[in-house]
Amino acid sequence: MITIIQRVTQAQVCIAGQQVGTIDSGIMALVAIERQDSEKSAQRLFERIINYRIFPDDPGRMNLNLQSIQGGLLLVPQFTLAADTNSGNRPSFTPAATPEKGEVLFNYFVSYAKQNYPLIETGEFGADMQVSLTNDGPVTFTLKV
Repeated sequence: MITIIQRVTQAQVCIAGQQVGTIDSGIMALVAIERQDSEKSAQRLFERIINYRIFPDDPGRMNLNLQSIQGGLLLVPQFTLAADTNSGNRPSFTPAATPEKGEVLFNYFVSYAKQNYPLIETGEFGADMQVSLTNDGPVTFTLKV
């Protein structure tokens, strides 16, 4: 699994003009499922996101995690992160999980996240989504499990 996490002051996802997920201060995570991923991968990725120290403490150092600041977590499925872009002028999606597997595993990831953290919002797998955010910093990281 691959994710790009961004520290945000706000983020939202809309589908067909309707807001389906929104957070204030926290993390917006774009999430891709690859062919070899499993429920164990999903659990490990969630633990990394929730514990990754990207929020400033009093001296301004990145020493606090999402739980420390009680921030929101917006999970957005984005299969294009799994693309192979090493050659040519068009991405190959061979590394990405099939849409069926991707949907099952993304839904498991969301369910696991909601069981373990109260401030979860999501996009919708397979939907045409409009994502907006205010990146705080900017602070952006790629995590892979």
